[in-house]
Amino acid sequence: MTAVQEKTFTVQPIAGHTGANISDIDISKPLDKDVVEALEATLYQYKVIFFRNQELDHATQIAFGRQFGELTYAHPHDEAPPTGYPEIFTIDPRRYEQRYGKDFKEQARKRQYSYFSGWHTDVTAAVNPPAASILRAEVVPEIGGDTTWTNLVAAYEGLSDQVKSFVDTLRAEHRYQTYGDSYSKRVNDNLLVAEHPVVRVHPKTGEKGLFVNPGFTSHIVGVSASESKAILDLLYGELTRPEYTVRFRWEPGSVAFWDNRATAHLAPRDLEHLDVQRTLHRVTVIGDTPKGPDGRESTLVAGRPFTADHAVVVD
Repeated sequence: MTAVQEKTFTVQPIAGHTGANISDIDISKPLDKDVVEALEATLYQYKVIFFRNQELDHATQIAFGRQFGELTYAHPHDEAPPTGYPEIFTIDPRRYEQRYGKDFKEQARKRQYSYFSGWHTDVTAAVNPPAASILRAEVVPEIGGDTTWTNLVAAYEGLSDQVKSFVDTLRAEHRYQTYGDSYSKRVNDNLLVAEHPVVRVHPKTGEKGLFVNPGFTSHIVGVSASESKAILDLLYGELTRPEYTVRFRWEPGSVAFWDNRATAHLAPRDLEHLDVQRTLHRVTVIGDTPKGPDGRESTLVAGRPFTADHAVVVD
């Protein structure tokens, strides 16, 4: 595919269903309204867009994100975002080891229950999951550490009409899984549980997309445990098909901006045996309450909506 000049930036699609590189733009500076609207349209088309060689700090990343909507607090279970920047969620395994102990990596491995493990859509345990996420790389290893995204609209469209009609009627519970370790105590003290439609209608595009993910979806509502597993395995197999994905190689100054309503992503799994540093910073745009094909909204089971005003209980 050839690059396309779009107003004051250039769009280069990079995979068949998902992802585009955006160049000829400096996102550290305020953008004109028409540029913001063009970036939004590009995001909705390609589901995730990538910027390179951007010089952002916490303040300018927050300012960029706010042009697309109000931002959430860092994370439902993070009580210590950077001082003065409550919107910033820092992703760095060293933070978790310092907080939860040296065995945190081993405990995390125990959570990896299938080959789908690691795929997730951000914070779908909330009744209003983030609309979009913006992740900035500060320090990345010379090898490894790539992130992969998949297109949940393409995954839905790849289903047969009969299966589409079936899953259009289903709902699923989403929650943070707990395993009795110290991190699980934090999760239980700040419980978030929601019931979402299995198929979500995008509020901006009207597209239907799968809205289940291995990271947060616990079960299909109203069916047996074995039936739930069979249905979810079918859908997870579809959404993780390689043809729907795009893989991104991080560099310092790289930024990924994804539509959290229409994607799931896979964090890197090739660094656990390496002594390397990987530090990235994320902001998320407050989301709406999902709706299914029947117009029925998601419902809150436990906790409260995920907003900028978010208190974390610390024991």
